Amino acid sequence: MFDDRTDAGTKLGSLVAREGVYADVVLAIPRGGLPIGRPVADALDVPLDVVVAKKLGAPGNPELAIGAVGADGSVWLNDDLIEQIGVGETYLEAERERKSEAAREKERQYRGEGQIPAVEGKRVLVVDDGVATGATTIACLRQVKKAGASYVALAVPVGSPSSIEGLRGEADDVFCLETPFQFGAVGQFYRVFEQVPDEVAKTYLEG
Repeated sequence: MFDDRTDAGTKLGSLVAREGVYADVVLAIPRGGLPIGRPVADALDVPLDVVVAKKLGAPGNPELAIGAVGADGSVWLNDDLIEQIGVGETYLEAERERKSEAAREKERQYRGEGQIPAVEGKRVLVVDDGVATGATTIACLRQVKKAGASYVALAVPVGSPSSIEGLRGEADDVFCLETPFQFGAVGQFYRVFEQVPDEVAKTYLEG
């Protein structure tokens, strides 16, 4: 159990420092990942920036993730679920376009130019406040890999055991403080887990 995101980020920063992680930059997934990313970036003494992806929602059930798309168009799809509920190609393409634009707009809010920082040949650590399904996390990791990073690792305070295990195939390393067997939602492992407004989240980029 973590007090709040800052507490979780401080503990995560200590973990990656103890593990001897070397990174050129920490990329946080907005919005909740930024309070985590600041102490992690400080622990490694590297810059903090953002990487953005948006969940693709199922028809009639936008909270059910059938995949995710990054601001650069990188897509991850849950093919088994898509087949199970019968999602059509027309819906998928429209949802992908809509959410990709939403991700690009979110990046513009945070950075202005709407591009992931130059990571080609660099070592990148992606952080968030936790992993439930892992959909947006996968899209973010693939986005960073597509941009040419030489090493892509993930660090989160807490995650679903099955999702964390699945993410090991998407990242060079995965660091996670807690993988509780009875996992319902990320927020249940924080005493304080309030929404982080964009204006507040942006302040963490200032160092």
